Amino acid sequence: MIVDAHHHLWRPERGYRWLDEPGLERIRRPFTTADLTAELAAAGVDATVLVEGGRCHVEEAAEFLGYAADTAPIAGVVAWIDVAADDVAATLADYRRQRGGELLVGVRSQVQGEADPDYLDRPGVRRGLAAVADAGLAFDLVIRADQLPSAARAARAVPQLRFVLDHLGKPRIDEGAAGLRRWREPLAALAEHDNVTAKLSGLVTEAGPSWTEDDLRPFVAVAVDEFGPGRLMFGSDWPVCLLVADYRSVLRSLQESLPALSPAERDQIFAGTTIRTYGLTPPGGPAATAPSAARTRRC
Repeated sequence: MIVDAHHHLWRPERGYRWLDEPGLERIRRPFTTADLTAELAAAGVDATVLVEGGRCHVEEAAEFLGYAADTAPIAGVVAWIDVAADDVAATLADYRRQRGGELLVGVRSQVQGEADPDYLDRPGVRRGLAAVADAGLAFDLVIRADQLPSAARAARAVPQLRFVLDHLGKPRIDEGAAGLRRWREPLAALAEHDNVTAKLSGLVTEAGPSWTEDDLRPFVAVAVDEFGPGRLMFGSDWPVCLLVADYRSVLRSLQESLPALSPAERDQIFAGTTIRTYGLTPPGGPAATAPSAARTRRC
């Protein structure tokens, strides 16, 4: 079984303003559930997690939960939330009342868009994170590499919350050894917290248009060393990945970039960790119980 822990859908006319930036022409079009299911079938992927796409509006949650209710491979939704708002608990309760609300498995804020590298230290944000934990949901961390230290402090301060690091914290893979050196230590500090898992996603985009698997391998190796297969998960970051690679190339690049692992360890990365972390019931598979803790423009 293969479960994709991270992909998006969008219709640009509904408020995805970040798609107006130069260089994004290739993905500045609607991506629908029909597009998704075709990609999954071609790549042999069984289930997915649909993640908010930078619209930053509560209406997107109802739309995405509806997609999940109607599309069997979408086993869960990570919706947008303003984690610093005073009404986080009420908003989450409203999401769960929507059609498909039982498929809400997590939320995230576009923290990467905050100039403050210590944004996650703010008292209001910490209160919001605690409300997410009280709701039994995961919180996806879409952050820059310079925000990793703040994320580590948040993981320590809210140990009851399941944090999921998107795109390994967006290391500068395009800068090679220098990018690896700046990123490795703060990533290791975050990985010390057992309530944090991480997605091997978005790496080809961070590596740039001329990426190779040799560019990815050092960063993937560090992630495996620090988190272990049981806290890592595959994510395509489709359709953002189309800026530099198609869906099947992203999947293949991770399969080829991983260090030597047992079949059971690879199964964790490509399905088990995602199912367990988000408490998914993939098509044809058993339900999982989620544990109680265990560049700015891009989603």
